Amino acid sequence: MKGDLDETDETDQKDGIDEIMARKDKGHFAAKHPGESVKKEVAELLKKKKTDGAMTCPLAFQAADELNLTPAEIGRAIDLLEIPISKCQLGLFGFTPVSRIIKPAESVPEDLEAAIRKALTDGRLSCADAFRIAGEFKLAKIRVSSACEKLKIKISACQLGAF
Repeated sequence: MKGDLDETDETDQKDGIDEIMARKDKGHFAAKHPGESVKKEVAELLKKKKTDGAMTCPLAFQAADELNLTPAEIGRAIDLLEIPISKCQLGLFGFTPVSRIIKPAESVPEDLEAAIRKALTDGRLSCADAFRIAGEFKLAKIRVSSACEKLKIKISACQLGAF
């Protein structure tokens, strides 16, 4: 579901705090992609979309759609431009004052649990599968990650390459 925008949590719209992903390698993202470069039109759009020095996850997906690129390609460009990613749509990173805002769901409907478990690879749910399941169940993406927290299932393989 490339480019699918989603609300992550009401708090991210209310507090107005700069919510940049905290990483020990902050400022050295390009090192993950030696010898690669970013096309001028991609760099220009990403620089326009960043807010307070960071690119939110939803805006990164929007940029992927606008440029007809995959989230992985946009993530690579974001890394090469040394732009941190904030406000993960799954609530896993990029919020302040704490990085993660995800909380375990109180309960998980059987059909949602079955869909999550069916999509597991090595006991983990990929970010792409979390997005897909959210779309199939017409849920906010953060609700799928909340279900995973309740089920003690880790989410892996960020589509933008952040984790």
